[in-house]
Formats: sequence, structure tokens, C-alpha cells
Amino acid sequence: MELNNNLSEKARYDYDLVKRALANNQKAYNELMVRYKDAIYFMLLKMVNNKEDANDLTVEAFGKAFENLDKYRPEYAFSTWLFRIATNNCIDFIRKRKLKTFSIDETFDKGGDGDEIRLDFASSTLDPEEHLIKKQKSFVMRNVVDRLSPRYRQLVILRYFDEKSYEEIAGELKLPLGTVKAQLFRARDLMQDMIGQAGNDKF
Repeated sequence: MELNNNLSEKARYDYDLVKRALANNQKAYNELMVRYKDAIYFMLLKMVNNKEDANDLTVEAFGKAFENLDKYRPEYAFSTWLFRIATNNCIDFIRKRKLKTFSIDETFDKGGDGDEIRLDFASSTLDPEEHLIKKQKSFVMRNVVDRLSPRYRQLVILRYFDEKSYEEIAGELKLPLGTVKAQLFRARDLMQDMIGQAGNDKF
């Protein structure tokens, strides 16, 4: 399907990122997540009113989106498609848990022009956390990894200590490839927070 000529410049840029991600460009995956991670999280937080659930649902949403990225068509903006995935996944979660929620009909900011949330990434192929883990594999980093929840810890160890590919990890853990990528992104985010809050001298 051809690109919708009515899409905004922002949506066109997203579509370019999608095409690069489908060509196995990991930076494109990261940038898509950076552009919408916080907006998705705050939308979901308002729906479930629980930070941990909102974090998990955010990772799940990106996992499902990345796993089905080849099904996205530029008839609508990528953000619309992504938010629909996140919302539907959250509604399923709410129905299963029978949670008390806020209205799911409320509109949410999708990180429009002028208020996008951006994270700092290294310009090299590896971000700072990846570089530290691969280069040093130190006791300090082991302590940081040990503070992750079991599912994130296992992914980090397989990826950065055992140096397995995303595809190998997905096969070993029987997880969709998109879920592996999204959860590893979340694990790096958590590690960055722990390092920033505590400082190496406390590990």
C-alpha cells in the first residue's frame, strides 16, 4: 500500500523508521520506542492506575507491534496503529483482571510535535549500557543485572553476557522476536535508572 499523502511530516518520518526496522535496523526499533514509550506508558497508567502493570503493558504493546510490524500499512499514522494495539491489549488485561479503571474513551496525547519525549542514546551502534556489559562484564554490572526481575535478568544475561542474537534468544525462550527486543529495551532502561540513582560506589 502506498503512503497516504495526507499524513503529517511526523507520521512520514515514523513510516521511514518502520521501513528501516523491517530491514533489521536496530536503531530504528529503538527510535520508534523512544518516540512513543512515555506517551504509551502514561496512557496505560491512566487506564490501570498501577505503575508496574503500566510498565509491563507498555513492553507488551511494543512487543506485539514489533512482532507484527510487517502488517502495518501507512493508510494511518504509525502512532494511531501503535496506540490501538496498546489500548486493545490493555482492555484485554482489564477484562481478565477485572480492575477498577479510568474511562478508556478518554483521549490521550500521542507525543505530538513540540512535546515529544526523547531519551539520550549513544551515536555508536551500542548504547552505554550495552557497551559496559559487553566490554567489562564486571562485578558492578553483575550486581545491577542481579537487581532486575527474573525475566529481564535472563534476557540481559543471554544477550550481553552469553552474546546470543535476538533470534537465538527468541528461539531458546520461545518468545516472539518483537517481545525479546521490547523487553531488552525495557531492561536497559531499568539498569540506566539504577546506575543513575545509586552510583557505582554503592554496588
